[in-house]
Amino acid sequence: MWTSERSRNLPVREAPAEIGTVTLGGDPAGVSLGGERRWLPVYAPGGYSWRPTSGDKVLVLKTGAEGESPCILGTVQSETELKPGEVMLKGGESFVLLSQERLTLGGEVYINGRPLYNIVRDIVIDLLN
Repeated sequence: MWTSERSRNLPVREAPAEIGTVTLGGDPAGVSLGGERRWLPVYAPGGYSWRPTSGDKVLVLKTGAEGESPCILGTVQSETELKPGEVMLKGGESFVLLSQERLTLGGEVYINGRPLYNIVRDIVIDLLN
């Protein structure tokens, strides 16, 4: 019996998800998964938008009956020293860090298109006049 099973051409199943490297950033994106796949849509939780950049390691989910519709779900987390319960949002060199005791902002802070520095300066000038 086992010899008859060996001779059958059983279909090779691809993994339902893979880690790939972004070759063309944006949305849709290009990803290398052994061979390059282009025009992959990028998905994120509701209310959150992001665009992978070239070189990012991403999780690609193969959807559809035969896995013919791959999509990007997220990136591999970079090595940061986050403590349990902390959350960091990062884009380029700017970041927002939510920790147990504080909110930390990195980069230039703008409020309604105006630099925070200018807003504080205007408040101080008004108080001194």
